[in-house]
Amino acid sequence: MRWLHEDRLRKTGHRLIAGVDEVGRGSLAGPVVAAAVILDRECRFPGVKDSKALTEPLRRRQFGRIVLSAVAYGFGVADAEMVDRMNVYEATREAMRQAVASLVTPPDALLLDAITLPDIRLPQHSLIHGDRRCLSIAAASILAKVYRDEMMKDFDSIYPPYRFCQNKGYATLAHRRAIREVGLSPLHRRTFSIRPPRSRESS
Repeated sequence: MRWLHEDRLRKTGHRLIAGVDEVGRGSLAGPVVAAAVILDRECRFPGVKDSKALTEPLRRRQFGRIVLSAVAYGFGVADAEMVDRMNVYEATREAMRQAVASLVTPPDALLLDAITLPDIRLPQHSLIHGDRRCLSIAAASILAKVYRDEMMKDFDSIYPPYRFCQNKGYATLAHRRAIREVGLSPLHRRTFSIRPPRSRESS
């Protein structure tokens, strides 16, 4: 993946360009997590691409490379209560705002995956499928994915019936069956449509 979008901004005088992305918007349980990262233009990032296109071991390896060489990186978290209260789109924006605000080196421009943050007064470029097209956004997607996955693994030890270690809160058959059998946990989003599988007895 090339620096095409970053270099366009550099030609207009920007140097601290943050890529921003999120994970967890479509899950039934757990938070939306956003990451923001300012990459060092002098470094190379072979193999960085959309986090969904990488295996878990490769994501973890890239996570380490990114955080060790980045100018700055940060995270934002919108929990299930915030998703229910604000709606998932606005909660995603809030997580992204947190991620940008947490950067120890303030950015002078943002590259975002299919979203804008109108209350942040910085030049912003929203790219459809940005995690597939833009190196900085792809790097942010990897950071957010690994960070959230680790959170869900920790939650698995607190709520073992849901197998969060395996499904990360998404609507797998086993996850929906657990909801039918034991109900919702505090991590579940009450405003999402959760349809547990029908039991054989009711078929």
